Order: sequence, then C-alpha cells, then structure tokens
Amino acid sequence: MKNNLLPIAKEGWNYILGAISLFVIFAFLDLDFLQFFAFLATIFFIFVFRNPERQHLYYQENSVVSPVDGVVASIKELKDDKYAYKIEIDSSYFNVSLLRTPFSSSIESIEKQNGARLSTLSSLSKKINENSELIFIDKNSNTAKVSHRVKQSFMGINIKAREFQNFNQGSRYGVMVNGVTTLYLPQNFRLNISVGSELVASETLVGYFTTAID
Repeated sequence: MKNNLLPIAKEGWNYILGAISLFVIFAFLDLDFLQFFAFLATIFFIFVFRNPERQHLYYQENSVVSPVDGVVASIKELKDDKYAYKIEIDSSYFNVSLLRTPFSSSIESIEKQNGARLSTLSSLSKKINENSELIFIDKNSNTAKVSHRVKQSFMGINIKAREFQNFNQGSRYGVMVNGVTTLYLPQNFRLNISVGSELVASETLVGYFTTAID
C-alpha cells in the first residue's frame, strides 16, 4: 500500500472497471440514460479514488502530520493518564480517501469492528458504524491512537497494514471513503491546529511531541 504510486488507488480499480463495463453494455443496448449514468459513475469513482503524490515536508523528528484530508470538527482536552487531546477530523467524498501515517513509527496494535454505515445524523452511528483503531509508536515510545469510523459510504474501511509493521511519516496504509477520523494524542504534545482547520494528509502539521516518554 505504501508503495502504490499509481494515480488511482488500487482499491478503486474494481469500481471503475465495473462502471466502464456498464457503460459499454448500455451503449451496445442503446440505453442512453443508463449509459450517461454509468459515465458519471466512472468519473465519480476516478475522483474518489484519486491517489495524488503528496509533497514530503521535512518537519523535525517529533512532528505529527494529519493522517487524512478533512476539516477539524472538534478538539477536546481529556482527563486521561495516557491521552490529553481528542481531535475529530471530518472527511467527505470531496477529500482524498487515502490514509497516511502521522509520524515515522510502527503499529503497536490494530483493531477493526465491522458494522453499519449510517449517517452521522443518526445517534447510533458512533456506536454501530464500521470502525478501525490503530496505535502508532515511535522509537522514543511516543504513542498516538488513530480511530477511523465510516459514515454513509459504498465501501468499508480498508486497512493495508499489520501489527509491528514500520512506516515512514506520510506513507499510505489504507483507504476510507467518507468518514470521521479521531486522533488521541498524549500529554507531551503541542498542538498546531484549531477547530475549523482544513487538513491535508501528510502535509498539514498537527503538532509535535515535546519530550520523550520514559
């Protein structure tokens, strides 16, 4: 996943080829309306699964960048021994769907829960929608938890990573179309964003770990 440099994420190929096949079939059957619909579907899937090569910005070693494209919906301070900040990032169909590693690290754990794909307007969405949770840890034992929860979407969350796998900052590790990402950051973290900030995965600086954890 992290070496996938094609302009379209491979998770989208089946959707695009399916839409193109329908376009050809409808054209052969002279079904103009359905042919036009298949054409729009093809353009939609190409847009949703676009895979731009992002500029690698050389922040200092303890930097954390956004794992997703989206808008900061909320920032909460937590009274927790492990995590001090909870940051929710809302992503839509207009955002690039690729998920990227927030800092050079290995994956300590991965948990995935299959579920529904309800709109966030439903009070049940936070409880029963499909979600994945990853914990990243760096060589200084700094940790961050990243939770992805899908909203209304035609596909689930696709995580192409395994526990204890090493990633460089900004590396691709999955795809989520239309969802909410929550970052949990520790006490030794200095935030560089605010509510309403527009984030670009692997390019927007979220902040820094200030000291190493013993």
